[in-house]
Amino acid sequence: MTEALYLASGLLALSLFLMPLSITGLALTNVGMGRSRSASHAMTSSLCVIAVALLVFFACGFRISGPFGLSYYDAGILQPTSTFFFMGMAPADLFTATFGMFAAALCSLIPLGAAADRWRMSAACVSTVLLAGFVFPLFGRAASTGFLAGLGPHLNFEGGFSDAGGSGFIHVTGGLSALSVAWLLGPRRGKYSNEGLPAAVPAHDSILVLFGCMLAWVGWLGVNSAGAMLTRRAAPATVIVAAIDTTLSACAAALTAAAVTRIRFRKPDASLIANGWMAGLVASSAGCATLKPATAVLTGLVAGALVVFSVEFLEFRLKVDDPCGSVSVHAVCGIWGLLAAGIFSDVSGQFMAQLVGVATLLGFIFPMTYFLNWLLNKFIPYRVSIDGERQGLDLHELGADAYPEFVVHTDEFVQR
Repeated sequence: MTEALYLASGLLALSLFLMPLSITGLALTNVGMGRSRSASHAMTSSLCVIAVALLVFFACGFRISGPFGLSYYDAGILQPTSTFFFMGMAPADLFTATFGMFAAALCSLIPLGAAADRWRMSAACVSTVLLAGFVFPLFGRAASTGFLAGLGPHLNFEGGFSDAGGSGFIHVTGGLSALSVAWLLGPRRGKYSNEGLPAAVPAHDSILVLFGCMLAWVGWLGVNSAGAMLTRRAAPATVIVAAIDTTLSACAAALTAAAVTRIRFRKPDASLIANGWMAGLVASSAGCATLKPATAVLTGLVAGALVVFSVEFLEFRLKVDDPCGSVSVHAVCGIWGLLAAGIFSDVSGQFMAQLVGVATLLGFIFPMTYFLNWLLNKFIPYRVSIDGERQGLDLHELGADAYPEFVVHTDEFVQR
């Protein structure tokens, strides 16, 4: 191996090792945003969903998705017969398999945030089997080596759909699944009054939420760097640009969310600032290998404002109860990230390729994931009982509170 190849392999391995921090950060954010009487259940569900996603992707998901991009060592595209249980894989191709496993776990955590405080853990695990074992790898294959990746010749430009860090195949896929589950479950009891006005249900632990954002930032450096190297063949020097773009986008989005909430509500809102930070990370992922630092800042500025208005629109207009803002952060801002990668691209025709990718997500992936969850809900009821929700999922499903020394059970059902 040459010195350059040693450097590339070491940087890629480091990036992959950082990826679990993005999963941990998202899990902590989901826990902090929910109610205190379901905190232990939320974290336990996260751990179980992560385990299911990793095992299902290992067992069958990678067979559907194939490698995310070409092997970094020019080992070539694996044939389907060599991907079952990762058998017959060259050591170099295990990098793409590891990236896919961690990406599947990150994608599968997103619906938990939208369904917080009312989704049964067993149903969440079974739904994860469908998401990590079929829906996620299906779009991942289309985006990395399938028809979306080969759009260039049809649109008269070199290349195809660009999604280096997974704004589309991780975040929009997970966000649309989150929207499906939230619609099927309906709002939490007590969330809406008889007049249809939403009640404010603040995060029970803002410090946990903000700490999760910090961990997610470090993990996202790994997600976007590994994605840039595997899907875009980025050189080590270019990976540094991807890390800079990721950071600048998150900073711009968080400050924009702080400014917007300060103007609208007279005081900055910690939860929406956290959502802004995460939205900047999500929006940066698609173009992390191609954006210039200035355009990364612009991407983050739009994402920070977009997430605030999206949360309000979903809650007030569409009556979607999304405690963690998962749909806004991952689906809405993920779509913006895909479009931004085309808008700010120097390649003619790139924007059209991005539009085709977004249309595929909205016109095919979303109806499919809604139908699969609707069908599964008929056999395995998703929502806990009224008594279980009143009691709290910690006691109802786990038999113990996360905070037994505090009174966390209040009457929040007087309106329904």
